[in-house]
Amino acid sequence: MHPGDEYDEDFADDAGPEPAPPYWFAGQHLPSDATRMGLTHHVPDGALLDFAGSLDGANSRHRIAAWLLLVVFGLPVVFSVLRFVDAFLL
Repeated sequence: MHPGDEYDEDFADDAGPEPAPPYWFAGQHLPSDATRMGLTHHVPDGALLDFAGSLDGANSRHRIAAWLLLVVFGLPVVFSVLRFVDAFLL
């Protein structure tokens, strides 16, 4: 036994890089801005961004889901604008 063999850590070179998780795992479609802000797929806003980022425009069901998301998040804005117009302009 050589004096340096006890603390020889060459075994880490043989392991290679750790493989990346598959693309369908949660959290793989978050924008880099969202991850820098600390969002993950565990919080509601991050989960929504992850879901929207995983939609594929070539798939018709994904396009329908995107339109539904636009309606769900756009209607409250339209209603509040209509309420504003009704209250202050009429």
